[in-house]
Amino acid sequence: MMRCLGPGSIKARSYPRDFCHGVQLLSCLSPRPASGSNCIQQMTTATKLSPRFEIRRLDPKQPGHVEWTAAIITHSNVFLSPLWPFLYPENKTSRAYTTFKGCKDMVTASLSTGLSLGVFDTQYKFKRPESAATGGRLYWDESNLEATADELLEQMDFPLVSIAQAYDGAMPIDRALYAPLIAALPAFATMYGALEALDKRDPDSWKPKAAGEVIMRSGTATRGDYEGFKLAKGMAHYMMRDAAEKGFRGIQIETAHPAVDKIWVNPPAPFKGERIGAFHTKTYELEEDGKTAKPFEAADLRCTKVYVTLKA
Repeated sequence: MMRCLGPGSIKARSYPRDFCHGVQLLSCLSPRPASGSNCIQQMTTATKLSPRFEIRRLDPKQPGHVEWTAAIITHSNVFLSPLWPFLYPENKTSRAYTTFKGCKDMVTASLSTGLSLGVFDTQYKFKRPESAATGGRLYWDESNLEATADELLEQMDFPLVSIAQAYDGAMPIDRALYAPLIAALPAFATMYGALEALDKRDPDSWKPKAAGEVIMRSGTATRGDYEGFKLAKGMAHYMMRDAAEKGFRGIQIETAHPAVDKIWVNPPAPFKGERIGAFHTKTYELEEDGKTAKPFEAADLRCTKVYVTLKA
């Protein structure tokens, strides 16, 4: 057992109670919508994205969607995150391959909900002809442990550039599917446990009692070569508006990036964002077997849990 030296207590690397917790897409928004359709134009205007980008529903039955999503999650977290590269600075390429394999089942389950979204670059230029022939392809070679972050990014030759995983809180994803991911990034579970311990809300005040009430976000990532386009913000605002139209009353997200926290704490009107719990990686402490540790000290950011109220 370990004791959090702050509000609440957690268990080391355990699965928190809410570790695994929809949006209504426009009627013409299929996994591969027609370019230039009225539907896409309306969506682009609402999210203020450049017309070159399209938000689409991610579907595990669509070629490449699971693999591409897993690759974006992996590359973003292992190499670009303000948290994980500092906690795990060694053997990043090997860890990336392990993370990639470990998150595929979780990604499949998340995409199966019909609530996960992705941003596609409609003007994407394929680097290899064989990629163009299939609509995109991933070229990672897990035997090449010398591959750099830039080389792995170059091998992600597909038009999916940003992802937002989500599912209905009344139908949580099987916790067991997260085990391989936690094995690759052990502090992942510690972070979620810490944020859960800091959540002092009455569960009845927010938890879903039926499907269609609360969306749980379970992953946000943008490719390194597409940072600066405000894709995460545009996709988040689209999800909020669409969820509200469908009748959802709230969306919850855990963040380990200041930009993501800012997006969700400051949603567009009339929605309201609230930071439910937060800890700073430099000061967070826990005690295990009589010893005090700072498991996140190598990083310098605030990890948060945010709840966005869509309707009272």
